[in-house]
Amino acid sequence: MTTTTPDIQPAVQYTAQVTILGAGPVGLMMANYLGQMGVEVLLIEKLDQLIDYPRAIGIDDEALRAMQSVGLVDKVLPHTTPWHAMRFLTPKGRCFADIQPMTDEFGWSRRNAFIQPQVDGVLFDGLKRFPNVRWLFSREVEAFSQQENQLTLNIRGPQGEHETVQCDWLVACDGGASFVRRTLNIPFEGKTAPNQWIVIDIANDPISTPHIYMCCDPVRPYVSAALPHGVRRFEFMVMPGETEAQLSEPDNMRRLLSKVLPDPDRVELIRQRVYTHNARLAERFRVDRILLAGDAAHIMPVWQGQGYNSGMRDAFNLAWKLALVVNGKAGDKLLDTYQQERRDHARAMIDLSVTAGHVLAPPKRWQGALRDGLSWLLNYIPPVKRYFLEMRFKPMPRYSAGALVTENETKNSAVGRMFIQPKVTLESGDVVLLDDAIGAGFAVIAWGCNPLWGLSADQIARWRTAGTRFIQVVPEVQIHVSQDNHDGVIRVGDTQGRLKAWFAERPTSIAVLRPDRFVAATAIPQTLGNAMDSLSLAMTLTATGADTPVEKVA
Repeated sequence: MTTTTPDIQPAVQYTAQVTILGAGPVGLMMANYLGQMGVEVLLIEKLDQLIDYPRAIGIDDEALRAMQSVGLVDKVLPHTTPWHAMRFLTPKGRCFADIQPMTDEFGWSRRNAFIQPQVDGVLFDGLKRFPNVRWLFSREVEAFSQQENQLTLNIRGPQGEHETVQCDWLVACDGGASFVRRTLNIPFEGKTAPNQWIVIDIANDPISTPHIYMCCDPVRPYVSAALPHGVRRFEFMVMPGETEAQLSEPDNMRRLLSKVLPDPDRVELIRQRVYTHNARLAERFRVDRILLAGDAAHIMPVWQGQGYNSGMRDAFNLAWKLALVVNGKAGDKLLDTYQQERRDHARAMIDLSVTAGHVLAPPKRWQGALRDGLSWLLNYIPPVKRYFLEMRFKPMPRYSAGALVTENETKNSAVGRMFIQPKVTLESGDVVLLDDAIGAGFAVIAWGCNPLWGLSADQIARWRTAGTRFIQVVPEVQIHVSQDNHDGVIRVGDTQGRLKAWFAERPTSIAVLRPDRFVAATAIPQTLGNAMDSLSLAMTLTATGADTPVEKVA
């Protein structure tokens, strides 16, 4: 894979509107979204190429929806296995928790296995669509400074040469050991797990049973996971006194694999690595013109596969806000809502991952015995069983403050939650997922009514400038006849009846969606104008792309 940009000429100084540090999945997603929004991006990576060894193995529906937003999901899906179940086993092999999430409310399977290097490759290749996105590999940032209106980065090139970058914004996606975070002296509070784990990836899967199994063996817990392209991953806890070098010796490797394979000598080893599991959270995600994302902002144990997916949530939340600010459509106070919305949920995912690790490997043996006894009983109580099967224990992002309007909202309001993504029928007759009709920007989605009716001409112009589409949803049987059409409104048919059901549960008929598909406001036609003005104020939206934020209408 090439890692140089043909149109970048050797130079001492580079310029960009946004510099992204780190070509991992979070940096690549950020670069793709900003690229399609016309932002000038420079992506800087310390390594000479993308990391080629498997790391994360679980990708969820929210991350796939982010891939969809940048037009790459169809190229990502071949590197995934949908509907990937997670099963916790006792030492004797009894399944005491069978998590088979079968919901697709956001348009995709809730839990999927995947091969990260291939998906990272898709994201990197996606950058080649945008002439405004450039990349530099084999560059290490040695220092940086912030001025009032820009940043300067001092970097060392592949031959040791000194180069500089001047940019308006810096997004640090440079991992758990983030140079940027450490230089800014941002506390990174949390704990490091006392035990390490050795990860072994094998080609031509010698077991080939589907799904992922987590065996809660008190002697040596292990994980067995089926991955796409015939890859099997095993993970074993490293016991006190063992080292990576010792475990990598043929006899010790054979001893480990004999726990899970009848013939540990007949394997095609891809690689093995020892990992330490950390649970840490940065105190701040923003310092003036610098923002932290992904592992630079939070790291968590792997047991729920949420490290990768939490990073994708960061990217999806931050990218659209940064694009609005850079393009002069919103004030930079909008960026304060990134930490406001993301930090608490990142903490919740860390806590979930730590809890799952304690289920797999309890700190004390008696806790394992208690777990096995309770699990046997609880698995036969239908509400508890559904709780696991539907993955309700996973904390879904719910924003109570930020770039949204919570006035007059009830406890069970949809505001701050991700909107559903069912299939819809276009007037052309094509059936697509809802986001494909919305596009990459905002959407005002109205059930049955004209979404423009409650807005003034100035409001419509302002929101169109921000990249808003106005959607009217009608029963699927009505979409095949031209009727009730309104200029500037996209009509879609409710193919599966899910949109009607969603609105029927609420007292409002209009939902305002942000580019990351979270509900920013709800209204009825008569209150939509006030809701949109309040949202403009919350996002410091500019009237016509100028520098002056909108004033709230009395």
